[in-house]
Amino acid sequence: MHHSPAGPARAVVAALACVPLALSLAGCTRTVALEPAADAIEVGCADIVVRLPDEVSGHEQRPTDAQGTGAWGDPAAVLLRCGVEPPGPTTLECVDVNGVDWIIDETDAPNYVFTTYGRVPATEVIVDSDLASGTTALADLALAVSSVPADGGCLGAEELLDEE
Repeated sequence: MHHSPAGPARAVVAALACVPLALSLAGCTRTVALEPAADAIEVGCADIVVRLPDEVSGHEQRPTDAQGTGAWGDPAAVLLRCGVEPPGPTTLECVDVNGVDWIIDETDAPNYVFTTYGRVPATEVIVDSDLASGTTALADLALAVSSVPADGGCLGAEELLDEE
C-alpha cells in the first residue's frame, strides 16, 4: 500500500490549524478586574491564592488582574480578596463554616460580604446569592482560607456573658 506524502502533510496542517483555535477558545475567559486589598502582598494571601479551588459553588474559576484575589462564575458569582482590614468586634452575625469563622454583612443583598474573623491577613468573599450559595462557597474556600492560622474567633452570647 502506497501512502501519498500529502496525507501526513495534510494531517499536520490540520493539527496546526486547530492550535490557534484552541488558544483563542482558552482566551475567551474574560479576566475579572478587581482592586487588590491593602495587605494583598502578605505571605498569608499567597498561601491562600495557591490553594484556591478550580470550582466554587458550582462555578469555574476565572483569572483576575489583582494580587491576592480569586473569582468564580461568568458572570462572576463569587469574588475573593485577601488582605482586607481585619474586622474588630462587631454585632454582625458570625458563623463557623468548616472551621473558619466569618462575619456576614447583608447590607448589599443579594450580594453578601463574608469576612474572616480572627485571621490576619483577613479575607473577604462576596457572593451574589442569586447565582451561588454563600454557605457552599465558604465551604469550598475553607481549605484555602484556613492556611492562614486563626488567632481568635467568634464569641457566642454565652461566652460574652461569661466574660462580664
